[in-house]
Amino acid sequence: MHPEDLWHILGFADRPRGFRTGTLERERTLRGTIIEDVMIETADSMIPATVMRPPDERPRPAVLYCHAHGNRHDIGRRELVDGRPALARPYGLDLVRQGFLVICLDMPGFNDRAGDGSESALSKSALWHGQTLFGQMLSDLSAGLDYLAMRDDVDASRIATMGLSMGATQAYWLAALDERVSRVAHLCAFANIRPLIKENAHDLHGPYMTVPGLLNCGDMENIAGSIAPRPQLIGAGGLDPLTPPAALNPAIDFVRRAYAEAGAAGALSVIISPETGHVETEPMRECVLAFLSQ
Repeated sequence: MHPEDLWHILGFADRPRGFRTGTLERERTLRGTIIEDVMIETADSMIPATVMRPPDERPRPAVLYCHAHGNRHDIGRRELVDGRPALARPYGLDLVRQGFLVICLDMPGFNDRAGDGSESALSKSALWHGQTLFGQMLSDLSAGLDYLAMRDDVDASRIATMGLSMGATQAYWLAALDERVSRVAHLCAFANIRPLIKENAHDLHGPYMTVPGLLNCGDMENIAGSIAPRPQLIGAGGLDPLTPPAALNPAIDFVRRAYAEAGAAGALSVIISPETGHVETEPMRECVLAFLSQ
């Protein structure tokens, strides 16, 4: 699926070009890691973000970390430093120890953006304007890519996206939308929507993820498959109600074929934890860190 077509069904006539600037508001240190509070300004939003980096300022690879949902609108970008129950532990320090600069943005309605409104209200307002809340989230994350690319301490040719649950879906959609994403790792979210609807499992997802018309032109497998040949890691729990086998397995098979047809079968990694649900396992964490460090 072509990026322009995806932006169109997300509610944009063209690729978002709303990024204006990013401003450092506060800096502190945690266990030798620099933590920056940054405000990213776009044409439509002021987006609070957290950056974690090693103390030196040489150009380095970066990770755009997409936070999860979990019906915890109070967490947002704090997940990067503090973690959440579905994670083995917070990702921020692990990524910095691997040599990355990492950023996480508050999505609309989360943490410091709770004043934007509830997820239900934001979704309905967007639809009334011919847009989608998911598209607004991806537009904000695209501005996060713009911000990373302008930083002197980021190697703009090596920017990855990653996340769990809602963050996972955002991570691989953003990779499909923007070729500046050099690789993507996503956990506990990947599944086709059509079989979820058939099994009446789609309502487990929040309204943020509704993309009108997607099923008229494809499904989640087409989004993830379009990332080939760039490296991609897919992780899932075998007992996760958000990714039941009927929705997960055909989608993974499709993506495998897409990578094989692109001559990049080795660029796709899949890890399934058969006995766990909607949580990251320690083997998943090890695979993600190894994958990002390649």
